[in-house]
Amino acid sequence: MKQAAYKATVLNIAGNAGLFGLKLVAGVSSGSIALISDALNSLSDVAASVATYVCVRISGKEADEGHPFGHGRAEPIAGLIIAVLAGILGFEVIRASINRLLTHEAIDVNAFTLAVPVVTMIAKGAMYAHFKVVGLRTESPALMATATDSVMDVFVALAALIGIAGAYYGWPVLDPIAGLVISLWIIRAGYMIGMENIAYLMGQAPPSEMMQRIKEAALSVDGVKAINTARAHYVGSFIHVEIHIEVDKSLTTLDSHAIGKRVQRGVETIKAIEKAFVHIDPV
Repeated sequence: MKQAAYKATVLNIAGNAGLFGLKLVAGVSSGSIALISDALNSLSDVAASVATYVCVRISGKEADEGHPFGHGRAEPIAGLIIAVLAGILGFEVIRASINRLLTHEAIDVNAFTLAVPVVTMIAKGAMYAHFKVVGLRTESPALMATATDSVMDVFVALAALIGIAGAYYGWPVLDPIAGLVISLWIIRAGYMIGMENIAYLMGQAPPSEMMQRIKEAALSVDGVKAINTARAHYVGSFIHVEIHIEVDKSLTTLDSHAIGKRVQRGVETIKAIEKAFVHIDPV
């Protein structure tokens, strides 16, 4: 398991658990639907963080007889879990917010209640920056999904703050409206994360920039005259490549094979590439 990814997932679990407790206390004591909704958001984050931890750990296992190409597909599964939880939570918050709009219940706002969303925005902003750096460095879709979720939580907390402040200044309707805004934002974030990770699981081709890097790595090897075919797809968070290279037909089989191995090693030095399959075309 990647050590940086391991530390990031543990930090995510601890951070979201702490924020959940803080928001729950403030939400229940004040009766704010926006804060309670944000607390539920943090609870789903805790569950998603645990799922991410498990899946990142599984994805770090070495290939075995039952999984000859490794366990890389485990990480996008974590992303899908986050997406599903976000959708469930979003619709639950919509229901609670509409109910509050109909009942017109008052809330009790104090300094602690107002401070909680501010603390949340600061904490989630820092978590977003950290997870994005680690996610890019380790090329982990699960951590990138977590980073996206963290930055979404900053805006969720801002909506909660607006709703609470509105209630404090005599506009109690802003609290359930903030709850509705939060719910729609959560659903949107879940949809985006889900579609991205479905693409990983469906074997989507990498971006054109990555394909260009693959071709350049192959063509830089002495003896490669041209490339006939270059295809690649995601296997989980990693990329598998199939590449057909042209070599001089007068070369011995041993020499052609050696060129192919150098191409394989060169392509596999690209960080996101897990495996390259090279086919020799004599010309």
